[in-house]
Amino acid sequence: MTRIIFIYLSIIILSIACNSTKGKQISTEKGDEIVKLSISETLQNNKHLPIKDQVELYRKLRKESPNKYNFENEDELTMYGYSYLWDNKVMEAIEIFKLIVEQFPNSANPYDSLGEGYMANGEDEKAIANYRRSLELNPDNFNAEDQIERIKFPDKKPETFSDKFAKVYSVDAYKSDLDQLGKKLIEVNPSTLKFISEKDFWKTVEAKKALITERTTFSEFYWHCREIIANVNCTHTYLWDHFDEPDIPLALRFPLETRWVNNHLYVIDPLNNTEKVSKKDEVESINGILISNLMTDILNHFSSQGHVETSKIKDFNTTTTAIIPYALNFPKTYKIKLKGKQEIIELNPALTFRKPIHDLFKNPCDDNLCLEVLEGNKNAVLTISSFNYYSWNNLDHFIQFIDQSFKEIKEKNVENLIVDVRYNGGGSAESSIHLLKYLVGQPFTYFSETTMYEEFENGFKGKLFFLMDGNGKSTTGHFMAKAKVLNLGTIIGEELGSNQFCTAGQTICRLSNTKLIFYVANTVSKLSHTILPDETGILPDHYVSQSIDDYLKNIDSVKEFTIKLANE
Repeated sequence: MTRIIFIYLSIIILSIACNSTKGKQISTEKGDEIVKLSISETLQNNKHLPIKDQVELYRKLRKESPNKYNFENEDELTMYGYSYLWDNKVMEAIEIFKLIVEQFPNSANPYDSLGEGYMANGEDEKAIANYRRSLELNPDNFNAEDQIERIKFPDKKPETFSDKFAKVYSVDAYKSDLDQLGKKLIEVNPSTLKFISEKDFWKTVEAKKALITERTTFSEFYWHCREIIANVNCTHTYLWDHFDEPDIPLALRFPLETRWVNNHLYVIDPLNNTEKVSKKDEVESINGILISNLMTDILNHFSSQGHVETSKIKDFNTTTTAIIPYALNFPKTYKIKLKGKQEIIELNPALTFRKPIHDLFKNPCDDNLCLEVLEGNKNAVLTISSFNYYSWNNLDHFIQFIDQSFKEIKEKNVENLIVDVRYNGGGSAESSIHLLKYLVGQPFTYFSETTMYEEFENGFKGKLFFLMDGNGKSTTGHFMAKAKVLNLGTIIGEELGSNQFCTAGQTICRLSNTKLIFYVANTVSKLSHTILPDETGILPDHYVSQSIDDYLKNIDSVKEFTIKLANE
């Protein structure tokens, strides 16, 4: 599977991240509201049947119970088809994709998916026919255009980001693409102008156009586009990062691994500059530019929800060897000034490519979910590093884990439960809602003002503590917003990277001349009954972050603080 196809699939997943709810009939004071059952989940529950029988079951349910199931959710059914394709069951995937084409004949995406299925099965002519139909319905579907080209010319190597890195396009091509970028952002994202005025938005576009010269490279243009997109202040609207891949020539990379902590830039690995620099040295300037000024510019190039800065810092800290060169326009040499030292140090050039650096202390989970009952059974830590569990695939795994965990918590008479959602980038609403049912202790709403969710039998009755950080986005914002508004417990950590306002449902776009790909949120989803500001992330009751010393010593400061607080 090519990288672009993988990206395309990930967008489908994100498109349903903030909007799906597990269907059932719910009685409320305002009357009965019918929330339709998920048809993809129904098929998932009948996956033991031959694929033709599943298709017939779909048709039977649609005919006999049209109001009971949600037959309008094209994306969920698409992901069910891809679950077969990812499992190398190509013929089963094709049958599901054919069903989606039958049900949504005027939508471009089903034909694109069916084209991919046929291509995976070696049926190139059928693949081309479906990709062409997809293009007819959506001329902007560049994925279909690329796959037709790939089938027709299998030996032709597609141009990569690395190939284009130093390439120079015409001034008119760059400026035309910048205009296209601005127009597409406003056209697709319903909240593009939520945090910035239209005047200021286009002022930034025009400022970037003024910087274009006959020598502007594609990499410089990419950096300009990042700032325009960052002005939208939407985590689901962004440029694909190339910082964690060897797309930047090694000789141009910043030859130190660094970390921004409490408004200071520290060295965490001197790499091949050990004779000149040590761990924990603080960098005051690079090539004569003060770090404070450099960081202001860098953070202006990162997308975030509203005006949340913690998520930008998290993103910066993972890939500093690539981001700093962009901000400095790729100098041939790097000269730094360290705090407490007078001399200017010229660094040795980078020799090896390193993958992104994340926090050093290890997650106790083998996967994204685990329960750790601490000694004496008084305290337990429930780690939820992802809500990425969907009805068409693996929601049952999440449900089983949560159900079993709270059964164990009750059996062991745990008094204090620490729910750790750090590093959690979001996922499905079903996951968030299922966990909340064990924590809220009373009926609650989520998206709808009338849909009430009841607590479970094994609901937790003790003290709750929540750990969060700037990595928390999308559905994690919804989850922590409910925890905040309902005052479920004590929140520890730093400002969350999101809140009750969630953008989702992405459209993949590509600029006409430079072929730069970007992603634009096309839907808005906001929790009901919340009065929290949309500009900031969920705020903690206790601000606790990792110092540079604790980081280098592998100490989880936030967790240690919370356990101490729970034991008081």
